[in-house]
Amino acid sequence: MQTYKIFESKHHQWLVFGRDPEKPNKIIDTNQYMVVTKNNALLMDPGGIELFSVMLAAIVKHVPIEKITHLFASHQDPDIISSLGLWDQALPDATLHSPWLWEGFIRHFGMDHIEYSPIPDEGYPLRIDDANLTFIPAHYLHSSGNFNVYDEEAKILMSGDIGAAIECADAPLYVENFDEHCQKMTMFHQRWMPSNRAKNDWVERVSKLEIDMMCPQHGRIFKGDDVKRFLDWFYKLEVGTALANKT
Repeated sequence: MQTYKIFESKHHQWLVFGRDPEKPNKIIDTNQYMVVTKNNALLMDPGGIELFSVMLAAIVKHVPIEKITHLFASHQDPDIISSLGLWDQALPDATLHSPWLWEGFIRHFGMDHIEYSPIPDEGYPLRIDDANLTFIPAHYLHSSGNFNVYDEEAKILMSGDIGAAIECADAPLYVENFDEHCQKMTMFHQRWMPSNRAKNDWVERVSKLEIDMMCPQHGRIFKGDDVKRFLDWFYKLEVGTALANKT
């Protein structure tokens, strides 16, 4: 499991864990993000049960386990949060922030000790020490209850499946050639995203934010002008295409 620091200020830092060359071949590669503040840490989309041991080993190189007091699950998929039952045993005092819609489903992964904080459809702000984060609605992209995480100081949007691409474990961390990268994103977004209306609503909303980095759960991170390139590309893309292929 590789670890990268993508932002640091006097208040907090962002780390990304991924590019695991030891993962099973048929397990999709994922990016896990963590915000570390003075006394606490927020672990976002902590990953599937298969990744728990390597994630734990990577994290404790940077923070003591008891410092993780917040978890975030953007939606209910197993690659997002099926490790929950193991984190529930490892974390002595933590809160899981996740859509209200999915609480009854996510609890199937196991949650006896972690507190569930249901995110309402409109989202809410979260202050951790001196870091101010916001849960941004991203419903139907691709989950019917779905959120991103925005950090105004870092100008980072953790975008979940939005911007995702299926990559190999040794792929670069950042998008290097946007036009070439589109080839890796097109099918994923057309098939996994069901609603053009929801897609365009999200693009219009996040276009009002200052974003220096857009960080998806799969594939490469978008930096600088590539963020706007993605938003323009995504707005024009027709999604929900499986219905068009129905005979």
